[in-house]
Amino acid sequence: MLKSSNSKNWINILIELLEAFFKSSNSRPRTWHQHVVPYEDDWAVRREGNKRITSKHRKQSTAIRKAKTLAKKHKADVIIHRADGTIRDRISFD
Repeated sequence: MLKSSNSKNWINILIELLEAFFKSSNSRPRTWHQHVVPYEDDWAVRREGNKRITSKHRKQSTAIRKAKTLAKKHKADVIIHRADGTIRDRISFD
C-alpha cells in the first residue's frame, strides 16, 4: 500500500507535467501577418503560416490593398514580395 505522502508527490508530479505540456503547446501565438506573393501569373494574399491563399488578384497593388485591410484589422504586418519571391517591403500596423 502507498503512503499518502507518496501519492501526493505523484499527483504533484503529474500536475506539473500536464501544466508544462499545455503551456508548451500554446507557446506559438497565431500570427496574422499578411504576405503579398506571386501566384501563378497573378498576385495573392496569404496569411503567414498558411499554405492556402486568402485571395488572388491580377495586380500587385490590389493585393496590397487587400492585405493592408486585413493587417489593420488584426494589428499585423504586410510583407510585400517581388516577382522572384524576395521581400521588397514591410508595413507594420501594430
